[in-house]
Amino acid sequence: MQSVVLVLLGVAGMAFGWFVYSRFIATRIYRLDPDFVTPAHEFNDGRDYVPTHRVVLWGHHFTSVAGAAPIVGPAIAVYWGWAPALLWVVFGTIFFAGVHDFGALWASNRHKGKSIGALSESVIGKRSRALYMIVVFLVLLMVNAVFGVVIANAFVNTPGAVFPAWAAIAVALVIGQLVRRRMNLVALGVTGVAVLYWTMWAGSAMPLALPAEMFGLTPQANWILILFVYAAIASMLPVWMLLQPRDFINGMQLVVGLALLYGAVILVMPDISAPAFNSRIDESAPSIIPLLFVTVACGAVSGFHGIVASGTSSKQLDKETDARFVGYLGAVGEGSLALITIVAVSGVALAATPEAWHAIYDEFGKAGAGAFIAGGARLIEQGWGIPELVSQTILATMVVLFAGTTMDSGVRLQRYIIQEWGEIYRLPWLKNGIAATLVAVACCLLLAFGAGGASGSGGMVIWPLFGSTNQILAGMTLLVISVMLLKLGRPVRYTLLPMIFVIAMSFAAACVTLVQFWRDGKWLLVALDLVVLATSLLVMLEAASAVRRFRRDGGVKAATAQAPAGIE
Repeated sequence: MQSVVLVLLGVAGMAFGWFVYSRFIATRIYRLDPDFVTPAHEFNDGRDYVPTHRVVLWGHHFTSVAGAAPIVGPAIAVYWGWAPALLWVVFGTIFFAGVHDFGALWASNRHKGKSIGALSESVIGKRSRALYMIVVFLVLLMVNAVFGVVIANAFVNTPGAVFPAWAAIAVALVIGQLVRRRMNLVALGVTGVAVLYWTMWAGSAMPLALPAEMFGLTPQANWILILFVYAAIASMLPVWMLLQPRDFINGMQLVVGLALLYGAVILVMPDISAPAFNSRIDESAPSIIPLLFVTVACGAVSGFHGIVASGTSSKQLDKETDARFVGYLGAVGEGSLALITIVAVSGVALAATPEAWHAIYDEFGKAGAGAFIAGGARLIEQGWGIPELVSQTILATMVVLFAGTTMDSGVRLQRYIIQEWGEIYRLPWLKNGIAATLVAVACCLLLAFGAGGASGSGGMVIWPLFGSTNQILAGMTLLVISVMLLKLGRPVRYTLLPMIFVIAMSFAAACVTLVQFWRDGKWLLVALDLVVLATSLLVMLEAASAVRRFRRDGGVKAATAQAPAGIE
């Protein structure tokens, strides 16, 4: 089969999701109101709450939720064959991710920009908020600690990506100032992307590397420390100064990167060398069900997206009607990246024959971002004639920049959670932004170096928990949205059915990994896995109790009579 067939089927499905399904959800289910005063206007403080043009906000949201996950997850999942990975990415994007991300953004917007954990108190009850926020904080801790490792490894393994990754910060600072002066967004986007791609070319010719040992630490460990210092500073700056323009430029460069990859597929029309369903599964490999649905996370549905949507994006929403563009189209962008990843690691650009492909994918988890960079670079070289080394730098920089923007947003989101805890438990010092940021970074570094030693790779110790924990969080977010819709007297099946499926698969995956952790004697992972399972079960019981109380007290009429202004 030619890879162009996979591309056409996938793009057609996502186009249906954007043009048809998301419009139905926006008008019939979430019922967006163009006159609703968003938190960005109500609490405009010039730092966290800032009304933002929807294209710029889409860039922030898209790149913050992307990270490396929509590349790594599908690249690993192709081990089971390209067909199941493709089906889950396409249908997951249309009916799961889009509704989840869009819904989290809308729900937070209707609750004064509160994070999905904090607003669960209003929807479900006080106890659910405390339980929910434990899972949220754990996911953020894993993401920040691990993405620090991912970026550090990329800098060490691909030194050509160092210069463009840091140059992007300078470009973003300049563009942030120009956007404030209301310069043309198209001109700024074109100029910014052009400069960014020039730095990629320069980086491939001017690789930069840290000394083999500095301050008694390896280059990887030093990069991790540098990255967290940067993330701490970036998380305290006003969003318009660095976060928004950096993510906007990264979003635009991703569009260019996707155009290069999709264009190369159309120009070359390479064959698929991977099997539709892999018949050579190793006995030690996990079962496709339920593990497929937690391995492909950001490419189909991801709880982390709900944290970003309700944490930073909802505080920058100019109009409620922009939520569809930012939330649902952001999910479509994720799906598009996951789709082209599947094509890149399944085609002859990576492996010329089925036997060569099986040699690369001889065991589960062996191939990941490296396979995407190798296959994608050769695909770009064949289609556009761009030298493979430059193409590798482009794709490696794409991975680094995505992981970097996720890390920026992740530390900021951790700060929000810690500040919310300061308000909940009446700890004034935690309400302070600087103190909350220091606590957030200290937690990440404690995990990185406490569990990982001098290498700073401690985040990898608990990373095996991420897949199931992240998807359990997605199910909990859909649960909160469903209860909110029920109280508003609106149809709930469009969020409830995805919630049931995601919870079932992620719970099953968490149980499978729990057994494996127990057999391997990984007691920290056993304990954390049990905490996540117990916490999510308690949240669901709280939600069931809230629904019973709601029905007992008269249902929709009572809820409407008591609802704050703007919620009906």
